[in-house]
Amino acid sequence: MADKIAKDGKTPNIVFLSDPGHQVIDRYGIWNPAGKGWPHPTTLVIDRQGIVRWKFVEVDFRVRAKNEQILDALDRLR
Repeated sequence: MADKIAKDGKTPNIVFLSDPGHQVIDRYGIWNPAGKGWPHPTTLVIDRQGIVRWKFVEVDFRVRAKNEQILDALDRLR
């Protein structure tokens, strides 16, 4: 994935999660039984202590959290 989104041969400074045993997917309760191993599309806002403060989960992969929703959740952390 990092290679796919690289610009000018430079990969982004992003940590990607590989979860082949779906331990993280299970922990957050976002397993998609019809998804052949991938989770429901999800956006999480997690505070510095590792607590999930906001969660958006959608069955329809075409529906995603809006930027305004995410920014509002981040603002509430301050």
